[in-house]
Amino acid sequence: MSQSHSHHTDGGDAAVRAFTAAGADYLFCSSGSEWAPVWESLARHHRDGLPCPQYLDLTHETVAVGMATGYGLVERRPQGVLLHAAPGLLQGSMAVHGALLAGVPMVVASSESTTYGDGPGQDPGGQWYRNLSIVGGPHGVAQPFTKWSTEAASIHTLPTMITRAAELSWRAPAGPTYLNIPLEILLEEWDGREAKPIVPPGSRHSSPEEVDPVARLIREADNPVVVTETAGREAGGFQALAAFAEAWNIPVVEPDSAVCGNFPRTHPLHAGSNIGPWLDEADLILLVNCRAPFYPPSRRPAHAKVVVIDEVPQRPHITYQVLFADHYLEGNVANTLRQLTKRAKGLDTAAVTARRTAQEQRHSDEQAAIAAAEAKAAGGEGIDPVLLAATLRGLLDGRDAIVVDETITHSRVVKRHLQVSDPDSYFYVQGGLGQGMAVALGVKLAARERPVVLTIGDGAFAYNPVLPSYDASKAYELPLLIVVFNNRVYKSMNLNHRRFYPEGAAAETGEWLGTDLHRLPRLAAFAEPFGMHTETVDAPDALAPALERALKAVADGTTAVVDVLVTR
Repeated sequence: MSQSHSHHTDGGDAAVRAFTAAGADYLFCSSGSEWAPVWESLARHHRDGLPCPQYLDLTHETVAVGMATGYGLVERRPQGVLLHAAPGLLQGSMAVHGALLAGVPMVVASSESTTYGDGPGQDPGGQWYRNLSIVGGPHGVAQPFTKWSTEAASIHTLPTMITRAAELSWRAPAGPTYLNIPLEILLEEWDGREAKPIVPPGSRHSSPEEVDPVARLIREADNPVVVTETAGREAGGFQALAAFAEAWNIPVVEPDSAVCGNFPRTHPLHAGSNIGPWLDEADLILLVNCRAPFYPPSRRPAHAKVVVIDEVPQRPHITYQVLFADHYLEGNVANTLRQLTKRAKGLDTAAVTARRTAQEQRHSDEQAAIAAAEAKAAGGEGIDPVLLAATLRGLLDGRDAIVVDETITHSRVVKRHLQVSDPDSYFYVQGGLGQGMAVALGVKLAARERPVVLTIGDGAFAYNPVLPSYDASKAYELPLLIVVFNNRVYKSMNLNHRRFYPEGAAAETGEWLGTDLHRLPRLAAFAEPFGMHTETVDAPDALAPALERALKAVADGTTAVVDVLVTR
């Protein structure tokens, strides 16, 4: 910063310069009065032509955190998120927890007063004394759902605290860190000492002494299988897993707990989502970035050895985790898979051919079952969810689209029938319903040239901050295609009620509480005041034309909402 402006510098400048050094492209902010020093610093940076992150002014905490999550899923680098005091942190806490589960790096900050008007300097305002402060500070609140949480208690350590938080968030397991930055620190004069720019984490490698025995186990196995939840989340992981599976001719299962695209679903080695048969049949199970493969957790494989390939196999934020591991390879996942791929030599040709043939038959049977299900859905009355997913797949073919999924009842249908086969093309929203719109907006922010589609249930739609999400979409020119799987019911809750009490009072009287959504108005209508494209569809022959019009609207630059009334 030039000397002529040095006397203006305060904690706001320290924060902006630190986020710049941390490599943040954006500050995702749900506004609070404590951030005035940051806003003033950004105004100075803009006036003086100095580099700084782009500021996004967002009107809900879930939108701010969720957009940072979506952006980080694609870019895999820490961004800045600014929330308002402890209440703002509490409002955004579900989305912060979702970022922790998704392994997305970010630095979340909020603030409170430490003097309550009784200290020297500027008056922070009576709201802190009366309403906003929380015992133990917001960093105590954030501790359970972040990687690391503390208070930046001095202007002299604030810049390096921010860069330390960014570096910690980027290291495995990646996830959100939190800083409480008191308002008095933001207002305090800063001496200009700066944090050093951060660099990407170094790569961890499994040693040959660790990899060679695992390669030998694979070579000797008759019926090995890969099970993965998030291999595709790692940089290069999707491609490395595909090359590994092809080299060794090993089937790959993506269980229902998979939350991103990890392996091409159209590949003959894709073995579907059911791990059940493999627990009895496999003699070697390779868990590749698979945090919770067995359910219930005590369901041990019958006779298979278990190899865990995961940079951080024991997730510190998971309360209970059972892997039954016999071997661990804890280097970078993509690097470890590449090392194992190089060792795919000296294979028993007859055994490998038999394994490949059996898997190709399973895959062929699954593709035939998918085709039969789609044919049946096409011939039925009304719009079956299978028909909706299959129609969407056909329209998205060749468009390099990204699907963000926040369905519950229909999540298996979406995965099975969309048939995603490219890296970074599918993400499932984690940590609780109500974040899907924001995550999809963040994905679009990182991939503006690609169509982004949000598939969402009507129940999840009702949980989302819809109006703030539409505001962000329009303000920052982030058009989405939002497709609502609307069955007019919280069906997952109803299914559990029926499962737990099949002959209970509700089954006898028809009084199913906590599930009815018929009373909701037309869901697409909420987008109309924003000038967005809206459609409500309930007839099969109207489905494809409506989705085509919506995709055209998105290509032309506006969000489109298609509310599809499905039959189940």
